[in-house]
Amino acid sequence: MGTIETNQSKQFLGLPMTLIWGYVAVAIFMTGDGIEQAFLSKYIQQIGFSASQATTVLTSYGLVVAIASWLSGVLAEVFSPRRLMTFAFITWIVFHVGFLTLGLETHNYIMMIIMYSIRGIAYPMFIYSFVVWITYSAPPQRLASAMGWFWAMYSVGIGVLGSYLPSFTIPYIGFMGTLWGSIIFIAAGGLLAFFLVKDKEGEKKESDKLTTKEMFGEILRGVTILRNPQVAIACVIRIINQLSLFGLVAFMPAVFTDRFGFTTSQWLQIWGFMYIVTIFTNLFWGIVGDKIGWVKQIRWFGCIGMALSTLAFYYIPEWFGPNFWITCLVAIAFGFAVAAFVPMSAIFPTLEPEHKGAAVSIHNLSAGLSNFLGPGIATIVLMFGNALTTIWVYAIIYFIGFVLTFFMKVKQPSLQQ
Repeated sequence: MGTIETNQSKQFLGLPMTLIWGYVAVAIFMTGDGIEQAFLSKYIQQIGFSASQATTVLTSYGLVVAIASWLSGVLAEVFSPRRLMTFAFITWIVFHVGFLTLGLETHNYIMMIIMYSIRGIAYPMFIYSFVVWITYSAPPQRLASAMGWFWAMYSVGIGVLGSYLPSFTIPYIGFMGTLWGSIIFIAAGGLLAFFLVKDKEGEKKESDKLTTKEMFGEILRGVTILRNPQVAIACVIRIINQLSLFGLVAFMPAVFTDRFGFTTSQWLQIWGFMYIVTIFTNLFWGIVGDKIGWVKQIRWFGCIGMALSTLAFYYIPEWFGPNFWITCLVAIAFGFAVAAFVPMSAIFPTLEPEHKGAAVSIHNLSAGLSNFLGPGIATIVLMFGNALTTIWVYAIIYFIGFVLTFFMKVKQPSLQQ
């Protein structure tokens, strides 16, 4: 009780103040990690590789991200969030340097895949270890709000700064200079988390009191916990959550420029604007979800909202042409809808309160699979159809998620005033 009372007295709109520097660290780290998202596939093609080869590099990376996402929650519980975050940012730097020097600079396709894929271990272990840290430190009845702050900082990093910074740096230092510069943000975020986050919950680890057999058993619980049908349903819904977020960037930039008549800069600004919106909507939905009910919010504003806004990303430019401001309204709707899933981060540990790390691991695996399957769906559907077909596939999947929410039963902690 003492920990909860202390945390309740040191929070602002659900933000645990003892973790505030950790939230800042996530934003800075994800700035470095997200810098290449808008141009890497294009740059790989520019140096002589095919679109298919560029997609393979990103898909391999996404697969490793999914696996690392799954392991991160349990490993954070076994070794402590602070230790795993430290391991993650060092790993990121080492293999990013390998990716640049052994892969891109030498145009070595195999080394590009190997180094970039291994680098994919780092970012989920850094940010999702912090998710475990939040579940330890935030009051249960404020957990969705605390997660809302987390996703807001994530959006600041990967979406806003990560999307906009390259538009300023590439004209001056080029693609490679921008990629080298990302190391500064990774190092800053990692050191910030290591030295400035004073919350002692991040020091807690199970490894000192577990045998090797018990430690592996704890890690395996990250799979066996799926025998809980509610966790399994939540897993599927969390995968559905960000399919469009990761999928649209795989094919819509070309659709926007070649079919609808936007410039590449306009597309990047619209997509970046969507991420700006999510900074506020992540906070908004975190607080609102604690009030109106997590599942209800996900069902109506998340699943239905994403189905409609995903369709709008195609139909509005199709109907109105390259109208920047009207399309920005679609970006706003999309930003509201994708953030409505924020309570998913709170639902998993609530479903398995005795095994929070394992529950968070399944949440993270789901997020990683979303990262992997989002562009994967686009790749497969585009072999047989066109962009409009792909958009409708995403929309139908969100309607399936809507149906699944009626089978998800969560005992949401009441908000104590």
